[in-house]
Amino acid sequence: MAKQVHVRLDDTVYEALIDYNENAKSSVQDSVSTAIIQFLSRRTQKNESIQAGFTFIDLFAGIGGMRIAYERAGGRCVYSNEWNKYSQQTYFANFGEQPDGDITMVNECSIPDHDVLVAGFPCQPFSIAGVSKKQSLGRATGFEDKTQGTLFFDVCRILKAKRPKAFMLENVKNLCSHDKGRTFKVITESLEELDYEIFYQVLDGQDFVPQHRERILIVGFDRRRYGDDIDFSFDITPVNPKPVMRDILEENVDDRYTLSDKLWGYLQAYAKKHKEAGNGFGYGIAEPDGISRTLSARYYKDGSEILIRQEGRNPRRLTPRECARLQGFPDNFKIPVSDTQAYRQFGNSVVVPLMANVAQLVVDKMEELDADAVNETAERAVS
Repeated sequence: MAKQVHVRLDDTVYEALIDYNENAKSSVQDSVSTAIIQFLSRRTQKNESIQAGFTFIDLFAGIGGMRIAYERAGGRCVYSNEWNKYSQQTYFANFGEQPDGDITMVNECSIPDHDVLVAGFPCQPFSIAGVSKKQSLGRATGFEDKTQGTLFFDVCRILKAKRPKAFMLENVKNLCSHDKGRTFKVITESLEELDYEIFYQVLDGQDFVPQHRERILIVGFDRRRYGDDIDFSFDITPVNPKPVMRDILEENVDDRYTLSDKLWGYLQAYAKKHKEAGNGFGYGIAEPDGISRTLSARYYKDGSEILIRQEGRNPRRLTPRECARLQGFPDNFKIPVSDTQAYRQFGNSVVVPLMANVAQLVVDKMEELDADAVNETAERAVS
């Protein structure tokens, strides 16, 4: 629930604030709230311990699932970026800092130096036509020609400017097949042109949570620092025993999460119609000892992809806390937003324990490569 605070301002400050908001097309409330959050964020960062094995930045951060993963691997976040104001609100509630906004407006040189770049970048269409034309004319093309106008370009320009030791990118499984594979080809070629040795694999979150959730992870290491004789394997260690749906369910659930007769009737009729047409569309009941379908950002609409059976009543949708658990967030993770925004946020997030597992593999490899580089330097000095 929002609280009200009355603030007195000098005339000159007030006039400057009004002018700013007119130019920025924002409200006084948003500007004052943002200023306070930024002030508190700086205080949090100053009080933060500087002891960490490595540093990382969190781009397209969402609500911080990747941040949790890399903090568990021993890292310290030195910069975060997320444009959605509701996700910023959740991020601040849990990490004490508000991420920067529009990444396209951020000067890459202003971003702090870091060891690992982490990003769950959105997949946008890539224009192949301009690249093909240049290639037909025998002209060289680089990542700027291939990726300009997409948010992936912002990842590339930061990699080029800051040259972290490693990066880890996350996206939907379909990235591999988007535009008949051409999009993924542009992405991998662009990263290789920046002189990074890359590795990628599609991994399923059901090894860590009771949810079928396939995502592609792309990991890269700096060739200029480590050379090109680099090997890396997504050798994850699944939890045992694997969790099932009953492990994430709350005991006492409010009646508002039970589907109304109207909605339940609609979902059944919709599923029947598509089944008769030979399609597989319809609602999904998650069995207590099984796993669920993939949680999506549209879950707030009707919850149809993951419903929980109830004795003598209509099925219910998951609560926001159950969605958090389904993605592997700890129970102390704060949910300061409405149910609708929470469903969107968790539906767009990552399976935290899976990301933490891969994060540890990346960090272990980075430390191994650092040690090899030190030994090689020492051997050269002796010889």
